[in-house]
Amino acid sequence: MNNPSRVAFTLFGRDVYWYGVLMALGILIAVWLTLKEGKRKRLTEDDILDMCLVIIPSGVVGARLYYVIFEWASYASNPIRALYIWEGGLAIYGAVIGGLLGMFIYSKVRKIRFLKLADCIAPGLVLAQAIGRWGNFFNQEAFGLPISNGELMWFPFAVYIEGYHTFNGQPCSNPYHMATFFYESVWCLIVFIILWSCRKKFRHDGDAILSYAALYGLERMFVERLRGDSLYIIKPGGAIAAGVRVSEMLSLIVVAAVAAFFIIRHFKEKKLGRLIWPAPEAEPDEGTTEDEAGNAEDCENEETSEAAGEKPESEETEQKDGAGDGQ
Repeated sequence: MNNPSRVAFTLFGRDVYWYGVLMALGILIAVWLTLKEGKRKRLTEDDILDMCLVIIPSGVVGARLYYVIFEWASYASNPIRALYIWEGGLAIYGAVIGGLLGMFIYSKVRKIRFLKLADCIAPGLVLAQAIGRWGNFFNQEAFGLPISNGELMWFPFAVYIEGYHTFNGQPCSNPYHMATFFYESVWCLIVFIILWSCRKKFRHDGDAILSYAALYGLERMFVERLRGDSLYIIKPGGAIAAGVRVSEMLSLIVVAAVAAFFIIRHFKEKKLGRLIWPAPEAEPDEGTTEDEAGNAEDCENEETSEAAGEKPESEETEQKDGAGDGQ
């Protein structure tokens, strides 16, 4: 059984790999979705495109730094190799951390709410992950435990790994492994559907990105335990026999923190009878023009003024005119 070639096509005598093609496709789709969501949240195309020009490179840098830090033993003798990203070694958690850090700086410079920007990218980000995971299939990486049961040696449960390969750093002669890249791709697709379907129902800024973090972390916490190429905080065989995996521990912390935050916020708001976290700004319905949205906002402001005991300008003018006539 032969897996598809890693090479998608050849351009000007150089091989172009499926991994890069799928990453580029995921990024383009994520940018397109972020533009749509940004428009709904009254952000301009320039706001979104400029942000993407910041977070994409900062995400790549973060992905590489994250990997190199936890695999420093492989680079200590020749640190310049840390720059050779074409050799592999990019971590999704590092990409998310680096991208969010770049976005935070961008939000401060452009004076745009950080959580508003983060919510815009959440659906596109997780869909890009779903697409990008298929690059692992072509590269024959990110696979899981060996499969010895002949009845389970079929895709998508298992994936065939050609030739010599290792699992947890040890040579492995079994060619069939759990298709963990596929499990994660399907889960990310499900998370995308949830976020995209619920994006208009979130009551607070930050709900979309926090939901993404919790839902993705929940999956990664379990799937990471199945993989044989994990980064470790504590290597196996030490004080903890099975070792402590970086992504597993980080996922546990993220899921617990987000769940605790949502629960505490819910009960506080229930007790106070009001929102205690920034609510999303009023967003026009689909098909509503900017002028209509602006008129609606003016009406809303006028209603707010009346509720506060302030009289509309037109009413004050009429009263002044009436006072003049009575003199």
